[in-house]
Amino acid sequence: MSAPLFPAPLTLHSGLRARDAWPLDPDIIHLNHGSFGAVPSVVVAHQDTLRRRADLSPVEWFPRIAERVQQARERTAPFVGALAEDSVFVPNASAAATVVYNALHLDGGDEILVTDQGYGAITMGAERLARRFGATVRTVALPLLASDDEVVQLFADALTPRTRLIVVDQITSPTARLLPTRRIADLASEHGVRTLVDGAHAPGLIPDAAAVAGGDWWFGNLHKWPCAPRGSALLVTTAPDRDELWPLIDSWAAREPYPERFDTQGTIDATTYLATPTAIDFIESEFGWAAARTAMAEIADAGAELIAEALRPYGDEDPLTPLPSPVPSMRLVRLPLGLGATREEADALRMDLLDEVGVETAFTSFRGVGYFRLSAHLYTEASDFEAFVERCVPQILSRAGIPRADSLILP
Repeated sequence: MSAPLFPAPLTLHSGLRARDAWPLDPDIIHLNHGSFGAVPSVVVAHQDTLRRRADLSPVEWFPRIAERVQQARERTAPFVGALAEDSVFVPNASAAATVVYNALHLDGGDEILVTDQGYGAITMGAERLARRFGATVRTVALPLLASDDEVVQLFADALTPRTRLIVVDQITSPTARLLPTRRIADLASEHGVRTLVDGAHAPGLIPDAAAVAGGDWWFGNLHKWPCAPRGSALLVTTAPDRDELWPLIDSWAAREPYPERFDTQGTIDATTYLATPTAIDFIESEFGWAAARTAMAEIADAGAELIAEALRPYGDEDPLTPLPSPVPSMRLVRLPLGLGATREEADALRMDLLDEVGVETAFTSFRGVGYFRLSAHLYTEASDFEAFVERCVPQILSRAGIPRADSLILP
């Protein structure tokens, strides 16, 4: 089989390679942008300047922080198709979910629906909410290759008169697929059920992610694909009871309405929020967001095919897992049987390969099957996937107890 065709490495307006814009360790292969993101050097420098200003004159900085955060909201909210007055900054997606959970009141016997493709921390928060009121969390099992119509029907079948809340991912973390959240939210609304949409991976990958998601509340991380500093996310809602939402820290803005009460959080380092527009603007000015999504999809497709081709001789099933609704930057490659069968095993494999062969990866588990979830960004190049094949595939085969040829030859 012929080798997959990789796109040429992207370049900046200056002529430098795109990867030179990120201060990543050149001795490490970076194929897991989706977990923690990576911050461009220009954004790091901007945040450092902001921190320096705060340190030079704290009494000037902190009393005016609310005004600065508001300005950052006004610049950031349109990126996800939202209005600034509907949006608040929060540290991350889990914090946004906690803000919503803290505002909800349930009765004993009420139900919350989650899915088996949801993010573990968000599901844990739903379980804690249920325990507070004697409610129940039920899991809607979504087959990996279920179509959008099938997904919506599974939710329709799961609804009962006791269902009060649906928590559903816009892009699933363990399986890297897009779910039809607007259709699910519309279905829920018809039955008087509210919907919380976990859009942790959506900003940057889905145009106007908050606007198209549907639901009562939406949140998304800005430190992932938009490449903002870690600790920056948005919570967006137009719900009529949104004034019941409170920051996780009470501060001097506690008497202000939503969203202003979120703009002041004592002495937290708000430079993560303030530097976020710089990250969004950097990618738009250098590449354009539409072109960036196309580029990420092309490199992800080629990388997934290269890795799958290296694994095909060693298994009965095709390791490439094409999903019904893929997203631009992430792909799944099935691991040999028995490897990464649980989340704990998948996480351990991730750290083992980083420590032993210097490759940053993401391995996930779904229904007892392990997967390599590759994440490509604009700094990703063909050589990164070639390094995965050369360094990681032998380790994967060895851990799976599969004999292999003396050397792996790239297709």
